[in-house]
Amino acid sequence: MALNDILVHIDSSPAAPAQLDYAVRLAEKHEAHLSALYVIAIAPIHQYTEADLGPELIEAHDRFMRESAAEAKAMFDARVANSSITAEWRQVEGAVPEMVVLHSRYADLAVLGQRIVGRLDAGAAPELPDHVVLDVGRPAVDVPHSFEPQTIGSRVLLAWNASRDAARAANDALPILQAADDVRVMIINPEKGIMGLGELPGADIATHLARHGVKAEVVEVTAGRKKVGDELLSQINAFNADFMVMGSYGSFRLRELVFGGTTRRILEAMTVPILMSR
Repeated sequence: MALNDILVHIDSSPAAPAQLDYAVRLAEKHEAHLSALYVIAIAPIHQYTEADLGPELIEAHDRFMRESAAEAKAMFDARVANSSITAEWRQVEGAVPEMVVLHSRYADLAVLGQRIVGRLDAGAAPELPDHVVLDVGRPAVDVPHSFEPQTIGSRVLLAWNASRDAARAANDALPILQAADDVRVMIINPEKGIMGLGELPGADIATHLARHGVKAEVVEVTAGRKKVGDELLSQINAFNADFMVMGSYGSFRLRELVFGGTTRRILEAMTVPILMSR
C-alpha cells in the first residue's frame, strides 16, 4: 500500500497556500503525483435570470471567478516549479462539493483546507470536509488554515475506539503511519471486555500495526469531565504530534448530525492536519 496519487483542492481563501504547501510536501515525502483541483462555482448567481440581475452583473461574476482561478493557478505553478514531484492543474465548472468528491475518487488521498467560519471565497464550500468524508470513499486530510509545519507526518497520533470508522481510518493511513518516526495509539475512556476493546485495550490494533511495520505506543486516558474532543486536542499537544488519524465519532444515522460533537469540535479547533475516513 502506498500513496501514489494525491489530490489537493485549491480555492481563493487565505487557507489555500497552507493546504497547497502541505500537499506538495506530502507528495514529496511519498514520491506521489499531485493533482490540484480548482472549481469555478456556477451557483448561486446563475439561478437567477439575466432579466433579474442584468448581463453586467452576471459577466462581472464570471470574470471574478476566472480571475480568482488564474491567481490560484499562478500560486500553484510557483509552488511546484522547484519541487521534484509530478503535478497537474485541473480546472472545472460546477458545484464545489460534487466536483471535489468526483475527482477525489480517482486519488489515494484528498487534501482539503479547514473551514473558515464566516467566509465564502471563490472556489470554496463551507461544508466541504463533511461532503468529502461522507461521500468520496477515500481518506481526506484537513489542513489547519494557518499551519506551518516543521515536519510532515513524523509524529502521528491515532485516535482509537475500535469502531468501524476508526478501523477504516487506521487502514487508510497505513502509508503515513509506516513513514512516521513515532506513532501513538490514543484510547480515551476505554471499555474493556469482549464487546469493547478487550482486556488489554489497544493491544490488538498495536499488533495489527506491527505486522505492517508500524511500531506504536498505546496510551489510555480517562477524560473525566473533559469532553473527548477536548481531550484529543490536549493529547495532540502532549505528544507534540504533527498529524492525527481518526474515524468520525458519533452516529451516522442522520446525515445532518454526522459532524456534531467530537468530530465537529476537532475540525473547528485542530492545530495539525487530520486524516479522516469512513
